[in-house]
Amino acid sequence: MLEIKNLHARIAEDGTEILRGVDLKVKAGEVAAIMGPNGSGKSTLSYVLAGREDYEVTEGDILFNGESVLDMDPAERSAAGLFLAFQYPMEIPGVATMEFLKVAMNAQRKARGQEELKIPELMKRVRGAAEELDMDMSMLKRPLNVGFSGGEKKRAEILQMKLLEPALCVLDETDSGLDIDALKIVADGVNAMRSPDRAIVVITHYQRLLDYIVPDSVHVLYKGRVVKSGDKVLAQELEKSGYAGLVGEAA
Repeated sequence: MLEIKNLHARIAEDGTEILRGVDLKVKAGEVAAIMGPNGSGKSTLSYVLAGREDYEVTEGDILFNGESVLDMDPAERSAAGLFLAFQYPMEIPGVATMEFLKVAMNAQRKARGQEELKIPELMKRVRGAAEELDMDMSMLKRPLNVGFSGGEKKRAEILQMKLLEPALCVLDETDSGLDIDALKIVADGVNAMRSPDRAIVVITHYQRLLDYIVPDSVHVLYKGRVVKSGDKVLAQELEKSGYAGLVGEAA
């Protein structure tokens, strides 16, 4: 489903190279974890996948269902089925969460040639997804992410993901800032999205999240490239020994 080939990318503003030849394959039905020390390029990879304009691809390719996405803007990538959950979700004053969800869902449906959802059906879908994430519907009347706790922001991200039903879910350090209860709720929401037709990429520093979202594969990113891959055991080994030994081997 996702194939990254020799991907090089830099910060557009100053030309600093961050990704230095990333190679990665994630199959449909797979949950892949990307781990690595600070500054290894994990978040940059997620931004480049989503098409953030702050970054420039200088070499390589990103194939999604066999098609390059490099010439697609973020909206086109979203309509194609790619979703990014941010580490630090943006606050949008003046835009009610419910209104945001309605616009996002119907814009995506329009791009795919589907009819817009009527209000009763829209509310039914939102209410069901919110209940699964233990979210109070009153929260959806508030401006998007404004005044939300860290856990509420991450639940709102997963709510969007559930409602948009993407084929490729990229979670950029979704566990950041979550207490154990919020972490379990978010993880349950992600696990409910597992499907033979969907791939999930989980970016994280720590094994803790992977106790709840058990990955099929684990890939370690260091200095802008994947230096080691394995199964869930690799994440457990990193939890015990840290990145120091692995970084030494890759240096």
